[in-house]
Amino acid sequence: MNDSPARTDALVLDVWCELQCSDCRSALDDLRALRARYGDRLELRLRHFPLEKHKHAFAAAQAAEEALEQGKGWEYVEAVLGRVEELDREGEPFLVEVAGELGLDAEEFDTALVDGRHILIVDADQAEGKAIGVTGTPTYVIGGERLDGGKSQEGLRERVAEIADRLLAEQE
Repeated sequence: MNDSPARTDALVLDVWCELQCSDCRSALDDLRALRARYGDRLELRLRHFPLEKHKHAFAAAQAAEEALEQGKGWEYVEAVLGRVEELDREGEPFLVEVAGELGLDAEEFDTALVDGRHILIVDADQAEGKAIGVTGTPTYVIGGERLDGGKSQEGLRERVAEIADRLLAEQE
């Protein structure tokens, strides 16, 4: 997920994420640092991998897609991840509430969650994730290399940066 038009020369970092996952919340600092370091040379693309153990994760993934459609995808993702405990307790009403807080059309969010207009995107991401060996979140894929952050975040930002630096140097 990226809120700006895709650049053809930007390097893509797929971030397999789940919005009810505390490890994904911990990964936000790394993602912010990577965004600051690379700017528009690195496109962070949210990929959905809702885990069965989190009962609101599938709805949250759909809500993130609605936020993308309304122009505030990453802002919404960060807001929800920052309040995982509230999502655990309140479920879908919380997802709609966050949309309203961010100035998004909360009524449209509610409708999107009911009509399931984003289910196919979430299902496709999850199927692709399983096909490439994603088992937990966060997991990153950059330059064809998969890095599993669900086991440990230790050293992942540096590893992503190493790969990004190498691939960007090859583009020059």
